[in-house]
Amino acid sequence: MIHLTKIIAAILVLIAIALGGYAWVLSRQPAPSVAATPATSAPARSEARATYPVVVASKPLPAGKAIAADAVRVEQLPVNPSDAFKETSVVAGRVPVLDLSEGTPIQEGQLVSGLALRIGEGERAVAVKADEVMGVGNKVQPGDFVDVFVMLKSEGKDIDRSQARLLLARKRLLAYGSLSVDALATKAADNGATAAQRAEAARTAVLAIPVDDVNRLTLGESSGRLLLALRNPADTTEPDPSLFAELPTALQPVPAKPGEPRRPPLAGLDKAQAGLTVADLVNGGATPATSRRTAITGLPIAGTRPAGIARPGMEVEVIRGDRSETVRY
Repeated sequence: MIHLTKIIAAILVLIAIALGGYAWVLSRQPAPSVAATPATSAPARSEARATYPVVVASKPLPAGKAIAADAVRVEQLPVNPSDAFKETSVVAGRVPVLDLSEGTPIQEGQLVSGLALRIGEGERAVAVKADEVMGVGNKVQPGDFVDVFVMLKSEGKDIDRSQARLLLARKRLLAYGSLSVDALATKAADNGATAAQRAEAARTAVLAIPVDDVNRLTLGESSGRLLLALRNPADTTEPDPSLFAELPTALQPVPAKPGEPRRPPLAGLDKAQAGLTVADLVNGGATPATSRRTAITGLPIAGTRPAGIARPGMEVEVIRGDRSETVRY
């Protein structure tokens, strides 16, 4: 019995020693990284939750139509495009160049930009040929106001019928050569490039013209020579249109039906579509019967000799079609 007790005691001692060794081994191992996992993933989750205010379309936006204020909204997105907008007030009124679906972030490259935004309502940008003389010695620059004169020169013996007159008054110059008003914002930051561009000979000048005056400008350029006269921007004087007869249009409007009120004069796009003829531009709209001289007249040509000196004979002008000649007798 005594031997059995000793054997059991020895076994218990061995078990205690084994358990102690096992505990010592466990104490030597590193602690589990259960708590480290949330600590390291917390910043990643924080970065994943970062959002940015971006203006998006709240309804489909068709190309070519101005964006209404209620057609866009600000959303918090996980992306932040470099050319996106953060405020709807900046986007309202702008015009997309392509169709945008609902929820699409609005970006600067998707909207109309450039010279088109510098044209006022009812105006058109029209380019005409330019050179050093026409452009005031290349001293005009975008943003200037100019008067447009036209020189209509007759050929041959009709040199006395040549005329020069003001065609359009106080028109804004949008571009001259390679410079334009839409690039003036970066002009100060790029003086070297601007100087190099100005050194190039300008071949075109772009003017902001009311749409119903575009016909005048195009006919004036095709029939004569244009000249720009630079003026002070503070000078806002313009000729009185009531002093001159209104030029007739190439297309006559449909007369009002009996009982209908009299229609107002053509203006804007309607006047532009009605057009203008070269003959009316040259003679001021006078009828053919009054615009031509009498075929044979006994009156001397004005300016041929000083007053008070006897005339050796009479001079008459003979008109055959669009040609004329002076005959003495």
